[in-house]
Amino acid sequence: MVEKIDTANFIIKAKISKDDIAKQKEKVAKKLAKQVKVDGFRKGKTPIAIVKKMYANEIEKEAIDELVAKEFESGLKELNISRSQLAGEPIFTKFEQSDDGVDLEIQISINPTVEITDYEDAIPEVNKPQVTPEEIDDKIKQYAQDAAEPVDSDKTQAENGDIAVIDFEGYIDGEKMENGSGENYPLEIGSNTFIPGFEEQLVGMKVGEEKDIKVTFPQSYHAKEIAGKEATFKVKLNKIQEKKVPEINDELAKKLLQDENADVEKLKEEIKKELQLAKKAEIYNPKKEELAENLIKKFSFDVPQTIVNKEAEIIINQKASTLKPEELQEISQNEEKLKQFQEEAKKEAIDRVKLTFIVNELAKKENIDVSDNEVLQLIYFEALRAGEDIQKVLDYYKQNNLLPAVKMSLIEDKLFTHLLDKKAK
Repeated sequence: MVEKIDTANFIIKAKISKDDIAKQKEKVAKKLAKQVKVDGFRKGKTPIAIVKKMYANEIEKEAIDELVAKEFESGLKELNISRSQLAGEPIFTKFEQSDDGVDLEIQISINPTVEITDYEDAIPEVNKPQVTPEEIDDKIKQYAQDAAEPVDSDKTQAENGDIAVIDFEGYIDGEKMENGSGENYPLEIGSNTFIPGFEEQLVGMKVGEEKDIKVTFPQSYHAKEIAGKEATFKVKLNKIQEKKVPEINDELAKKLLQDENADVEKLKEEIKKELQLAKKAEIYNPKKEELAENLIKKFSFDVPQTIVNKEAEIIINQKASTLKPEELQEISQNEEKLKQFQEEAKKEAIDRVKLTFIVNELAKKENIDVSDNEVLQLIYFEALRAGEDIQKVLDYYKQNNLLPAVKMSLIEDKLFTHLLDKKAK
């Protein structure tokens, strides 16, 4: 017997009688008797009675499994559904074994038929990013500042912003610090790269001058053995350097673009593209969220509960991992709060699953696709940015079957960008 929940979800119901189980156990026992080797008997010649006694539990389990599989296939046949149409894994919502047999219910889901038409009105209005010549000039100046190189200065007294080239040696409680000294160390005053209070005391020092600088290491300092302690640094100012900002010319363009044929005009073009991309992301990201919400509201269809349940479980685990232990305890011990927590996760899961099917159909209509190479490139750069072993990260994604999710995420982002581009003014 099959019960239809909606167009994407069904329940296969069956009662397996004790007589059917007994008959199936007999078949399993006969098959097993031909396979097992029991001491005192030739292989395949062990009496059925002995096999039944020795392997009673295994025989019963296999017999019931085979009968359940038979009922499952019968239900699929009644629904005219093939295994390839199933979405997610079937779920046993009931399995009650008694002296009379087994009562079971198996929930199955299929991928819904999603018809996507007239979706243009779901795309929000968006403004094309505009980049002004002034913004381009400001960015070039910033890059020139970043490319500035230190040169020796004629200054005799250090000021904020100067690079003080110093020798230093640190002491705590009169004892020389381990890894607390350096020679001809270039320190930009005001960069806040040294211990708080150190750089400010360099201001006013003269070249050749020696000075004791006292500071206190922060309580949060990474080396716990000296965190919060007072230290004295014997410092000598060897020389002062200043940053020389290069001229904005073709030579700078060649250096910044790593291109011997580059000039200032090409540098401006590349900077314009860079600024447009940054502005586009800033403008488009909230619009992508709005587009997703519009699509979820606009299209209504039944979603596979087996996939929703799995997605809800992921959401619950993600949210639980962000909660404090006392918050988790409060939710788990309060039936009303726990129910609300689970319902919110399920609602979010339904929206996520709906959006996945909508995006899948829209991507086909708009001819949007992502190659396997693009997926690998994304993982490669993410691992590179995080300073992690690229092969280990890739293996993790493969072993946990995460590559399809990454690909779907890229397709969604590319599709939404494409749709917003169509509406951009």
